[in-house]
Amino acid sequence: MISNILLTAFRSLTKNKFFSALNILGLAIGMAVFLLIAQYVKFETSYEDFIKGNENIYRVKLETYLNNELLVSSAENYPGVGPALTDELPEVTGYARLYNLGYKNNVIITNDDAVPEPIAFKHRHFLYADSSFLPMMGYEMLLGNAETVLSDPNTCVISEKYARMYFGNEDPLGKSLRMQDDDYNNELVKVTGVFRDLPPNTHLKYDVLFSYKTLFGRGDWAPGRYDQSWQRKDMYTFISVRPGTDPRVLESKFPGIVSKFKPDQAERNQRDVLSLQLLPDIHLTSRLAEEPEPNGDQRIVKFLSIIGIFVLIIAWINYINLSTAKAMERAREVGVRKVMGAFKGQLISQFLMESAVVNLLSLLIALGLIAVTMPYFNSISGLSLTIDYLLQTWFLILCGILWIVGTLLSGFYPALVLSSFKPVTILKGKLKNSISGILLRKTLVVIQFTASVALIAGTFIVYQQLDFMMGRDIGMNIDQVMVVERPGITPLDRNSFNSAIDVFRNEVKKDPSISAVSASVTIPGKQREYKAVIKRYGAPDDQSLTVRFNSMDYEFMDVFKMKLVAGRLFSEEYVADQDTSVLVTESAARMMGFEKPEDAIGQTIAIAAFRWNPIIVGVVNDYHQVSLKNALDPTVFYFTQYGGEFYSFRMNSNDLTQSIEHVREAWIKAFPGNPFEYFFLDDYFNQQYENEKQFGRLFTTFASFAVIVGCLGLFGLSAYTATQRTKEIGIRKVLGSSESKIFLLLSSEYIKLVMLAIIIAMPLIYFGMNNWISSFPYQTKISLWIFLVSGSMVLIVSLMTVTFQTLRAARTNPVNALRHE
Repeated sequence: MISNILLTAFRSLTKNKFFSALNILGLAIGMAVFLLIAQYVKFETSYEDFIKGNENIYRVKLETYLNNELLVSSAENYPGVGPALTDELPEVTGYARLYNLGYKNNVIITNDDAVPEPIAFKHRHFLYADSSFLPMMGYEMLLGNAETVLSDPNTCVISEKYARMYFGNEDPLGKSLRMQDDDYNNELVKVTGVFRDLPPNTHLKYDVLFSYKTLFGRGDWAPGRYDQSWQRKDMYTFISVRPGTDPRVLESKFPGIVSKFKPDQAERNQRDVLSLQLLPDIHLTSRLAEEPEPNGDQRIVKFLSIIGIFVLIIAWINYINLSTAKAMERAREVGVRKVMGAFKGQLISQFLMESAVVNLLSLLIALGLIAVTMPYFNSISGLSLTIDYLLQTWFLILCGILWIVGTLLSGFYPALVLSSFKPVTILKGKLKNSISGILLRKTLVVIQFTASVALIAGTFIVYQQLDFMMGRDIGMNIDQVMVVERPGITPLDRNSFNSAIDVFRNEVKKDPSISAVSASVTIPGKQREYKAVIKRYGAPDDQSLTVRFNSMDYEFMDVFKMKLVAGRLFSEEYVADQDTSVLVTESAARMMGFEKPEDAIGQTIAIAAFRWNPIIVGVVNDYHQVSLKNALDPTVFYFTQYGGEFYSFRMNSNDLTQSIEHVREAWIKAFPGNPFEYFFLDDYFNQQYENEKQFGRLFTTFASFAVIVGCLGLFGLSAYTATQRTKEIGIRKVLGSSESKIFLLLSSEYIKLVMLAIIIAMPLIYFGMNNWISSFPYQTKISLWIFLVSGSMVLIVSLMTVTFQTLRAARTNPVNALRHE
């Protein structure tokens, strides 16, 4: 019986090759889009899932308030937090601290013993870690014991990739590596372990771990500074808790611990708030200062999930529409089967089997499409998926569920309609399309194109917001600005290093195409938070405000093209500027209570954290240190000629290759042994919008597929309608109707449906995307043209889709249509 059902199903498919192909292609595209998005969503939500017991591991977050105003919300914490929580709270079973020196400093790690010459690499993924870190996270060790490899000072573990890079095929255990950074640290450590390269789905991407106790060797002050201190907040702190611990209940005990270790906060109107972030949730939900890497965006994952479901539903609607529309052609088959004794259940099984075959063929084609398009998908999503991902257990299970659910959802209603026909009515030729069936098909078409219009309009809005942020003046000119980070290998005495900086500056400026060189402690786009609390000298504490800090030298303004609003700049004529003077931005002056920028000149401010009371000598325009996803911060500039961590060059040449080579030669001359790496500041700054760019690319791609799938269904439906109305068209032509009138008659029905879809989509997309835009401090306005263009695009594509079939029907010779009447 099953073989007979299958044979009948295949005969039905091959009998209607055109409509079967439309059904299978539409479903295949819809499934492929859904499964690709599922791969993206699975990856983004799988961070840290390879760590056993991750449901009991938390990162401790720190929020600092002054006068009940949030100063900073940071992923980093005080060194003493982990030990204190473990000692004071029985629910906490352990802690591990990480010191992210690789993110903050320019670090060079060298194998001095390599032959024929030392092997050196600049490191960003470099951390100091407590000995408890590796056992807590359960990372796989290839060499060494995770429990003991970081127990002693001056020891380290490295990834298998870097073991090959530094030592080739030699056994790395017991060999030495030297770390040097731009803070004049120079540490020789022994390799005690090698760990397996970390998977990409982790927010902690590192290649080298130095033992935390190595930090204690930096002087007599170091153990207190790095072990039990509650002063400087620059450690990632992870804690493990007992299974079943309620994190909210645990957090309620934190204020008492903070008060115990920081009892003077109330006197200073300051408040530290500790809270917990579950380890697997960090990637998609955390937006803190000092994150080890840019995190993902939970909103993007949700939006793409909705798009995937939309496209799949559109594909299923196509199948339902075409299947129910062609029900009339199969009515005689149903009538004969019922007369021969077939039960309704048997007929439903027959048509569900056809749906199963169509969905299975579509699924197989969808998997082929995924394999072919995976390189393109990787390029727009930022992932690195391979064919192996299609063989993962969860993905195969999802494919099975998709096939079963697709078979039932897309096949059950057509099967119910077809099996409900009465044989007497069918065989007398009196069966007609029901009004309810026609109304359902029209409703489904409207739903399809409502989703299509919404997706296209959403794409326009995403790009409009992105262009608005990227095109807005940030307060300085970062085009044609090349940046080189401060060298990691520096002379042991500061005077020698300062002399090397002078040599470098002088050599670089011999190129006339480089108009200015500046060194600063940070650059636009750098996420690191340099903030402090200031107030006017003598003002009460409740008039304090939080500002960003940046350094400025004599050529800073020439490189970044900022404007002096009032007062003067730092000048060689004022030798005391380094010790006594600052510049502030307009917003900083305004927030301190100065009505005009000129009023701030000559006024003294108090910076308690630095125990410094400098004088304001100038006011410059406001600028954005980070992207426009964040509100503008007031800024204070202090002077330093040699303390900058980034060297920026104003390039005024179209021949950048020659200028870059000139800078490289000057670098090698001034800082021998340091790798030369550079980047352009506009590219660096715009990397902050990578999540939004990625969202836009994915949104555009999948919205396009949604329209394609919808149009495939409309094409098939219009073709079938034209076929059903062949005799009507013939009679109209005999009675004198023109081709244009017949064309309007056939196409107007679909145009009305698409217009209705546009009207429904407009308020839906407005409220949906307005909610997304409202999360940005600087927002574009959702313009009417977006809906007009989106609607017009769908209308034009729909019209083009039905035009071929309607014109073909309108031009049919009426003799051919009526010859049998």
